[in-house]
Amino acid sequence: MSVAIVTGSAGLIGAEASRFFHGQGYRVVGVDNDMRRSFFGDEASTDWSRRQLESTLENYEHVSLDIRDRENVEALFAKHGSDIAVVIHTAAQPSHDWAARDPHTDFTVNANGTLTLLEATRRSCPQASFIFTSTNKVYGDNPNLLPLVELETRWEIAEDHPYFAHGIDEQMSVDHTKHSLFGASKLAADALVQEYGRYFNMRTACFRGGCLTGPGHSGAKLHGFLSYLAKCAVSGLPYTVLGYKGKQVRDNIHSHDLVQMFWHFHREPRCGEVYNAGGGRHANCSMQEAITLLEELTGNKMNVTYSDENRIGDHIWYISDTRKFQQHYPGWSYQYDLRRTLEEIVSAAQTAGSQG
Repeated sequence: MSVAIVTGSAGLIGAEASRFFHGQGYRVVGVDNDMRRSFFGDEASTDWSRRQLESTLENYEHVSLDIRDRENVEALFAKHGSDIAVVIHTAAQPSHDWAARDPHTDFTVNANGTLTLLEATRRSCPQASFIFTSTNKVYGDNPNLLPLVELETRWEIAEDHPYFAHGIDEQMSVDHTKHSLFGASKLAADALVQEYGRYFNMRTACFRGGCLTGPGHSGAKLHGFLSYLAKCAVSGLPYTVLGYKGKQVRDNIHSHDLVQMFWHFHREPRCGEVYNAGGGRHANCSMQEAITLLEELTGNKMNVTYSDENRIGDHIWYISDTRKFQQHYPGWSYQYDLRRTLEEIVSAAQTAGSQG
């Protein structure tokens, strides 16, 4: 049986990938030591997701392993060897606010951990697809230099700009910009994944995500925009919008749609590819627009305050152009729009609230 190794397997994308590849007949080896709890507290723990995977997937093996542990990572890969058909690397320190608190941990998890996994793949299963969940933060705050226009509920790019119709493509510069320390650590990992593809001719791809979301997200204040916002809408917890009058725009891709991108790449892999992977023009919203929609879906007036101080390096407007991936894999398309995604997230938050 072919093996899929999934790092961060109890997280939003890792769990979605574990379930999907298991459903395709793969033996899934999930690598996750619940560092999300260490980063963001008990409310962000993914232990509930691990238990769910172990209880529902017959051919799922969970390994509590730190991806920085080179000796044991290499031993795990050597154990499965050429049976490993795909490595889906979603484990990360995902918050640029948190990264500034502990730059050493952020960099070693995001950059060194990725190097450890790449080298283990090269040594034990060089034929495997290596899929990396990168981030749009590799572009730093370069998107903020675009000609933006303030509208009633959002910032928008000028209509005569090439990015207006489809969003930001993969040619945007990653240089001469403020990334945040998180963005820098992920950029280092992104470059390594590309280099292993090009230098060693390995089947690697970086998926530079917008906001990755879905009902399986353990949203926390510092990470998980829509998930945590929905939790606040359901529970009445206060939420503070940071900067830009709440008009900053994010595109949002459901975990299902992102994992489908992984699947299409794995079936016809390429070497050293880079893809922007977000909701694009299909699914995006400003903070104000998300709050309005959540109030409609929950019937609750949200407890929202606004701060004039934005997060360092935060994007004012970011929408992904996914046409490159769609050109390479025309069989892929979005299945979730913003409303359907939020309906699922709200339902999950309401269920969690009733059980908690």
